[in-house]
Amino acid sequence: MSAPATLPTLAISIGDPAGIGPEVTVKALRDDDVRRSAQWVIVGDAWLVAEAVEQTGPLAYETVADLQAAPRDPATPRVLDLGLLDPARRPVGRVSADCGRAGLAYVRRAVEECLAGRAEAIVTAPLNKEAVTLAGEDFCGHTEYIADLCGAAESRMLLVNDGLCVAHVSTHVSLAEATRLDPQRILVTIELAAQAFERLRGRRPRIAVCGLNPHAGENGLFGDAESRWIAPAVEAAVAAGFDCRGPFPADTLFLQAFRGAYDLVIAMYHDQGHIPMKLMDFEHTVNVTLGLPLVRTSVDHGTAFDIAGRNLAAADDMQTAMQLAVRLVRERRGAVR
Repeated sequence: MSAPATLPTLAISIGDPAGIGPEVTVKALRDDDVRRSAQWVIVGDAWLVAEAVEQTGPLAYETVADLQAAPRDPATPRVLDLGLLDPARRPVGRVSADCGRAGLAYVRRAVEECLAGRAEAIVTAPLNKEAVTLAGEDFCGHTEYIADLCGAAESRMLLVNDGLCVAHVSTHVSLAEATRLDPQRILVTIELAAQAFERLRGRRPRIAVCGLNPHAGENGLFGDAESRWIAPAVEAAVAAGFDCRGPFPADTLFLQAFRGAYDLVIAMYHDQGHIPMKLMDFEHTVNVTLGLPLVRTSVDHGTAFDIAGRNLAAADDMQTAMQLAVRLVRERRGAVR
């Protein structure tokens, strides 16, 4: 049975060719519910998909050179073959400049298809930042790179699972840079994350904001970032009508949030938010980029070079990222009407 013609078109950038991106993409698309929820376009080299299918099991797909023509069968995934990487130059499970260059090009093309109106969202398989850097690219992460391609003035990372949402004031920067806080940036993070939560859950969130220092500074004993920068942002958010509290010590705050006291936590830096969310539900936590003119979701794991090419990678996180992207596209469609 063919899928309805009104299905959204979503692009999947297949990730670093030396990692598990091709494998988890193919495995995720073998799920009937996932595959039939959208018109899926895998952006990468067709031989990577063929290899992953041979290694992991059957998947019917159509290889195309562009997305100008309508799909013959919307339920059959298409592979947008970019033909960028020679199979002989792909070392499985190792850092490679060639693979980093190709993986980033897949992302760029997927975003271009969205900006041209031929796709409505991008789901990203993992890249290796070292590999991309070796290729001579200025790259610190998908979030910042896609925001730059889209010309987005403000973008943030939001981690989502069934139990909690966590937004980050800073992401892929050094800890020294992350500690140079700005009340306006914190406030914008709260605003973007609260708006996203309302779209996801259909209600206003109860928001809690982490402190930066141990014990949230202990009234200035361990630093004054909380009183100088974070508390003014919280006060501004409350004045703007948000149900927002803090700053709180991060260690106890996440425990309270996991137990249901809060819906949305604002983390000051990458690991402050990532570590508890991955401990909570590693397999089903999805990375969403806020502030873009398109929907972008991603797995929240890396290239897993240690198991690449061995048919050992689980596709649960990729399936969850794909399903969330479909949901966000449908909600965005409804908001436009």
